[in-house]
Amino acid sequence: MAASSFTTSSILFPFRITSKPSHQFAFPCKYHSLLPNLHLRSVSASAASTPTTSIQIDKAPLSAIPSKVLPFRVGHGFDLHRLEPGYPLIIGGISIPHDRGCEAHSDGDVLLHCVVDAILGALGLPDIGQIFPDSDPKWKGCASSVFIQESVRLMHEAGYEIGNLDATLILQRPKLSPHKDAIKANLSALLGVDCSVVNIKAKTHEKVDSLGENRSIAAHTVVLLMKK
Repeated sequence: MAASSFTTSSILFPFRITSKPSHQFAFPCKYHSLLPNLHLRSVSASAASTPTTSIQIDKAPLSAIPSKVLPFRVGHGFDLHRLEPGYPLIIGGISIPHDRGCEAHSDGDVLLHCVVDAILGALGLPDIGQIFPDSDPKWKGCASSVFIQESVRLMHEAGYEIGNLDATLILQRPKLSPHKDAIKANLSALLGVDCSVVNIKAKTHEKVDSLGENRSIAAHTVVLLMKK
């Protein structure tokens, strides 16, 4: 019998497969120079709204559409700061009375930094330290609401919205119970979501290590992003 002219590949795949290149995106080296015009709104526990300060950014915004579109994405964020005398303690954009605050390049808002990293992580983007490096004097003393606004912009640009967010603050002092509602309301407003999808918890560290000795504060955040 004559040898067959069919090959294994022609039997298994009797048609030609052409793959379409997936949508790709590139990250520039200097993320902080590619941010859009942002508007900073400071909110305190005693005031619902304050005048708006504009931060001008010169170049085009950072843009990143995930190469693979998923029905939902999950991100986790973590942040920790030393507590030192002479600094304000700002959590979730709310000024908390205390004898010490976070030593940081920006305003040291451990909760907002943590939320930003959770959103960026869910989108598969670089972390907050790469986009807003503490080596850049531009961000010295900057309100962390600026970082939240940029992460929310990137989230919407990618076609996602927040499904829900759960955050845990870890600190020995002060007690956050009197401030949790204000923190939750302000964070929800910054994210542009209803308060019902944001949850804030606070834990002590049972007087163990720097957290338990009132020398530092930490936060964890998990966020679920849903495709619009």
